[in-house]
Amino acid sequence: MLFEGCRPVRGFPSYKGQRHFSGWWWSATSLSLVGYESWLERDTLMMLDFDPLVVGVASQPFWLFWATEGKPRSHVPDFFARLADGSARVLDCRPAVRVKQRDRAAFEATRDACAVLGWRYEVVDAWPETLVGNVRWLAGYRHPRHGVPAVAEELRAVCSAPVGLLDLAESVGDPIAVLPVLFHLLWRQELLVDLSVPLRPETVVSPSAGVAW
Repeated sequence: MLFEGCRPVRGFPSYKGQRHFSGWWWSATSLSLVGYESWLERDTLMMLDFDPLVVGVASQPFWLFWATEGKPRSHVPDFFARLADGSARVLDCRPAVRVKQRDRAAFEATRDACAVLGWRYEVVDAWPETLVGNVRWLAGYRHPRHGVPAVAEELRAVCSAPVGLLDLAESVGDPIAVLPVLFHLLWRQELLVDLSVPLRPETVVSPSAGVAW
């Protein structure tokens, strides 16, 4: 079985007084639930789900064992992501202020192991606040039920050139009915906006020409 299809190698405990937040993210990429153990992990998982190049994600994908000065060490990376070209990314999520020497050693060992396999490894410190806020909004419309085919097709046709977000919705019909479909297309990046600034009614929407972040 491929890593992106594996179950987590360890659980996601929940107990009174714990200082982190565990939960499950419904992935539009895999149409399944994927676990996380912190808000940073949740945001990273959301961004992987948003990335059109990612075709599969697994959390807590494998154990890595090694020895340091004769002492056994082990580490479980936070995520494994499979890309459309068959390559892979392995990610750990840790705010820089919380990274200790023991963590650095684990991250370095994981980086070395991934390099042997030809996998890309990265440690996520944080996401830009505006970017992750915009994507979190669009994620509310990630489910396929929002992709109403007739409305989506008309939105694509009207948006053959850059146009304001609300103007685009109103040109197709009642914004209350159209906006969820528009946000779904923005989530799928079939239409694009600048996600580095807050989404507003006048935000310019453009035809897709690649990843917007």
